[in-house]
Amino acid sequence: MWSLILVFALVVAACGSDSTDETDTTSAPNTTQAPTTDDTTADDTTPTETTEAMDEPMFAGTIRIGAAVSDTGKYAREGQDTRQGYDLWLDWVNHEYGGIKVGDDRYEVEIVYYDDEGDPDTAASLVERLVTEDEVDFLLGPYSSGLTMSTSAIAEKYNVIMVEGNGASESIFERGFKNIFAVLTPAGNYTESALKSLADLGATTVVIAYEDTAFPTSVAAGAKKWAEEYGYEVLAYESYPLDTPDVSNIITNFKNLDPDVFVGGGHFNDALLFVRAAKEQGWTPDAMVITVGPSNPDFAAEVGVDANYIMGPTQWERTMSWEDEWFGTAEEYAQRYETLWGEAPSYQAAESTATALSLQLAIEAAGSLDTDAVRQALYDLDVSTFYGPINFDETGKNAGKPMGAIQIQDGVVNVVAPTEAAVADVMYPMLPWDQR
Repeated sequence: MWSLILVFALVVAACGSDSTDETDTTSAPNTTQAPTTDDTTADDTTPTETTEAMDEPMFAGTIRIGAAVSDTGKYAREGQDTRQGYDLWLDWVNHEYGGIKVGDDRYEVEIVYYDDEGDPDTAASLVERLVTEDEVDFLLGPYSSGLTMSTSAIAEKYNVIMVEGNGASESIFERGFKNIFAVLTPAGNYTESALKSLADLGATTVVIAYEDTAFPTSVAAGAKKWAEEYGYEVLAYESYPLDTPDVSNIITNFKNLDPDVFVGGGHFNDALLFVRAAKEQGWTPDAMVITVGPSNPDFAAEVGVDANYIMGPTQWERTMSWEDEWFGTAEEYAQRYETLWGEAPSYQAAESTATALSLQLAIEAAGSLDTDAVRQALYDLDVSTFYGPINFDETGKNAGKPMGAIQIQDGVVNVVAPTEAAVADVMYPMLPWDQR
């Protein structure tokens, strides 16, 4: 049975209105609301604290992990998935697994959270606070490549290991850092499977639009590379600024070029903009491949039948064949997630759980909390999980994991590539919007 979560709502004031969240895992009564005591009175530095009850105190100590995650701001939706993925692991490792094994002892885990508000500077400042004031032992990454770039620089400065699952830009790993490890497939490979499958079906021309930030830029560069490799003619390659509210001009330009395939590199909100703009202008390319949005269960709920035929890259889906000794199969992980959170997991949630699991396995392999020992254990890690294979290269990237592609078919997210992971064939070409 899942332990109940106790929430203390506290407000932090700091140089303006900087709101923060902290999650602690400690022994506590099994009740839905804890009383306010002198220890939990709000002041200028006390973040919100979430406490999970242990059936028996049996730990030799506590491993404290820090994470800046977007509870608000541009990435709030993806930030929620990230945090819920971490917290699923936290619940499991403390209450089912019995804590992290360090030599002959077991250690309880707590995660200290702060809301980075989707801002790189805020995220960096909060991670510095996690290290210097909260004195965390290890770090888990934020959502997005931009925030991972800024926070990993702080981790490197203080020689604290950060394991992450939501920063895919290759630029993160080109700085020679020794304390950043990522379980996800790099952004440059996001569109490979989709573009190959569409080329096999006869597509020959492509246009590419991308947000001018780290992750989408890497996606677009990779898409151009794979398109050229698979024989496409790239008719247009166009960027747009961060937080663009309207992409209709780009869609107008692309419509006039009449490509077979549209590739859109961005985040969840960008995916909504691309689909809505294409429909408004009556433009139906033969295929649309868009990052982040289509694989999220919320996407089809947002755009309804217009989601059908849309393709996207995916790091993970519940129908994939991966399994492990900790969470079972991909489907069993998904069921566990639904039981805990009342909704289906996105791949961002799954990779966040895999992120925390990887850190746990490295600590256990090291038999120590020593940074150098855990770092070497991460480099040596070679394991298959419910999320897929994890095997870090010398830069900290996961060298062993392939990227999948999905297509929404009759409202269902189906894996369509690569062939060995597919549960359905690609539906090509797309039907016009008014025929769905």
